[in-house]
Amino acid sequence: MQHKVIDTKDVVIRFAGDSGDGMQLTGSLFVDTSARFGNGLSTFPDYPAEIRAPHGTVSGVSGFQVHIGSEDVTTPGDFCDMLIAMNPAALKANAKWCKRHAMILVDADAFDEAGMKKAGFKTDNPFEELSVEDRALIIAPITTMTLESLKDSGLDRKAALKCKNMFTLGIACYIYNRPLETVYSALQAKFSKKHAELFAPNRKALEDGFNYAANIQAIPNTYAIEPIKSAKKGTYRNITGNQATAWGLLAASERSGLPLFCGSYPITPATAILEELAIHKSLGAKTLQAEDEIAGICTAIGASFAGNLAVTTTSGPGLSLKSEALGLAVMAELPLVIVDVQRGGPSTGLPTKTEQTDLNQALYGRNGECPIPVIAAHSPANCFFAAYMACKIALEHMTPVILLSEGFLGNGSEPWLIPWVKDLPEIKPPFVSGALSEGERFKPFERDPETMVPKWAVPGMKGFEHRVGGLEKTHAGVLSTDPQNHETMVRERAEKVALISRDLPELVVRGPQSGDLLVIGWGGTYGHIASAIHDLQEEGVAVSYTHFDYINPLPPNTAEVFSAFRKILVCELNSGQFASYLQALYPDKLFRKFGKVQGQPFLVGELVDAIKKEL
Repeated sequence: MQHKVIDTKDVVIRFAGDSGDGMQLTGSLFVDTSARFGNGLSTFPDYPAEIRAPHGTVSGVSGFQVHIGSEDVTTPGDFCDMLIAMNPAALKANAKWCKRHAMILVDADAFDEAGMKKAGFKTDNPFEELSVEDRALIIAPITTMTLESLKDSGLDRKAALKCKNMFTLGIACYIYNRPLETVYSALQAKFSKKHAELFAPNRKALEDGFNYAANIQAIPNTYAIEPIKSAKKGTYRNITGNQATAWGLLAASERSGLPLFCGSYPITPATAILEELAIHKSLGAKTLQAEDEIAGICTAIGASFAGNLAVTTTSGPGLSLKSEALGLAVMAELPLVIVDVQRGGPSTGLPTKTEQTDLNQALYGRNGECPIPVIAAHSPANCFFAAYMACKIALEHMTPVILLSEGFLGNGSEPWLIPWVKDLPEIKPPFVSGALSEGERFKPFERDPETMVPKWAVPGMKGFEHRVGGLEKTHAGVLSTDPQNHETMVRERAEKVALISRDLPELVVRGPQSGDLLVIGWGGTYGHIASAIHDLQEEGVAVSYTHFDYINPLPPNTAEVFSAFRKILVCELNSGQFASYLQALYPDKLFRKFGKVQGQPFLVGELVDAIKKEL
């Protein structure tokens, strides 16, 4: 059979297997290889929600989907061109995500009677039962061949079987013309500090998988995806959203000249931010793994009072626990960044799944009149800039800021153009300066009349001693229960937050600047909605789109943009929280809701259908 190399602009590959099959590592190595090759990419790690689900069952399947392309890639793809299923459960859980022309690679050795029974198959032909028998099937004895490949490696059977994922990765690298040299580099880095003896066996399994694919007639064609030609010049790296968030915080620390302190309690899917910051003590970062969520934010508030750039990281359940202390930071008017990597809820909910269901909590989840700026990251790489801007707003406006990320963003990855810190916007905290005149008393809540921002005085500054706490005070810092004073302070704190809008970038509308329908989204829906709008505009459909990174306050031209459209469709991964928020602010406009609460990102196809329905 004659071999063909077919040029294609993009492919979607889904790696799936048991939690112990190394699918996240396999996918990550394939991604790193593609990133170094120069492809655009977007990933979607999909972890099981159960801890140690029974081996071989559908509930224990771990997946990793990657979309690589020769142009900018904004989503991990709706359906896959290739599914790699390491056992029957992985096939059963993921067959529905295969395109009509997809390839399906399975480990034939795993499809024995016991494996089929655990996965819940009712017949002895899983492909017919799942209606995928017409796909390009590659049924390979991966377990047997991996053991044969490593029979002289010195590894015992259990250790050798852990290399099955590398044999499988070798097959995928052959099919999609991925250079093995970059995989070698990644493996070398992984095993350089610990278990260096495992590098050679994993490399051999990778090479043997590659060679196996090159010699079987079940793979007549391979595919070439060229590097992006239109990318901006500079140094790129593949980065996850949680890494990008951590680095954005570090960059803000350097740019502001303030030491970074992060007090946090580990929680899925935000823990990686704390872990990443803990690596960078050489950059002046201080981290504390607190005993609970409340201690995490309280230590951060103390660090802020002492003059640090203070951060606490969490997910939805932790944000609930931090709410009282968050009110304290509002009342004391101290800068603080709270990162909420959203997951499915309520309560423990779906810890490994993604949602946008914490918006109402971020906007309103405190007692009293307690406004807080809320911003949202829209892609893994954008988490860097979003974190940086959260710090800038917190420090310059003396307020807590909530940064909303999502599990899809935090765990997902994409190429990131590394910026120079000197090119990032300046951060100028409003520290007190000079000395007080004789007899003059410092007024800690006296405000700049233009910004309504008070000055920042840290402990140890003679003459600037003042009282902090959760009780209402006057401008002079004196405790007060006077009704008029309380209303004045409430109004001024709200005005301080509202005035931040003047410094925010304006909304940009893609497509017609006026018309019947404007589609909007916020946070991690950005790539999916943008792809849906692009597909519709390619069809000649007149539809417009804008995206919100800043939730409270809204960008300064929001009302102007809304006024140009008869109807507005709000797409979000909840039951309509942003739509209801906007409807309250703009009661004369018609906001339509399109929501999804399934622990999964939008599909581009379902967005296209929803938009067409509104048109």
